[in-house]
Amino acid sequence: MKRKIVLIDEEKCDGCGLCVDSCHEGALQLVDGKAKLVSESYCDGLGDCLPECPTGAISIEEREAEAYDEEAVKKNMESKQKVESAVVDTLPCGCPGTQAKTIHRKVETAYAAPTAVQAAPAESQLRQWPCQIKLVPVNAPYLDNARLLVAADCTAYAYGNFHNDFMRNKITLIGCPKLDSVDYSEKLTEILNAHEIKSITILRMEVPCCGGLVNAVKKALVDSNTMIPWRVVTISTDGRVIED
Repeated sequence: MKRKIVLIDEEKCDGCGLCVDSCHEGALQLVDGKAKLVSESYCDGLGDCLPECPTGAISIEEREAEAYDEEAVKKNMESKQKVESAVVDTLPCGCPGTQAKTIHRKVETAYAAPTAVQAAPAESQLRQWPCQIKLVPVNAPYLDNARLLVAADCTAYAYGNFHNDFMRNKITLIGCPKLDSVDYSEKLTEILNAHEIKSITILRMEVPCCGGLVNAVKKALVDSNTMIPWRVVTISTDGRVIED
């Protein structure tokens, strides 16, 4: 039968996984880092996933396709919920960033003998408050001539020397594109229009959903017609810099 169904442009897809979370029928999955339509019969063609895609990789087309099967969708979602409730390591319809694993590190005992020279406590390098992207006032004076660090929430916990290596001498803005239901690019565009920003460092995790943070900064730079140095640093889930 001929009906409306989603079409995914793999060239535009950055694997952020936001469309997968927004699909209430479980029709989309991340496969090899790209969003895929796993079953035509799961897709109702209403396009709930369209507004969630930060790169415009999803559209609706009308073509010959399997009929939408509500009963099959129900069974699929029930099966997915059972898998999730079992807390398995690999979620068939979820973002790779939610896969559970243990990171093994050396354990320090609470009663270790003191060394001759104790290391001084690390000092915070946070230069302003608030630091959440959603809460930072666009007209905050500390943004004038600032070097921005736009960081995914998890990076501060994954990377041990986060303050000294990345926050030092920068204004820090943090957020999570997977959990915050906002378009960061709008706030960032306002900031770039209102202030002379010297540079932007984007600190993201290796998980696909962090791609939304990179895309927000790119879009803000384009929308504000701003030409400044910017870089992306990627942190692995075990706390290493894997791309700079």
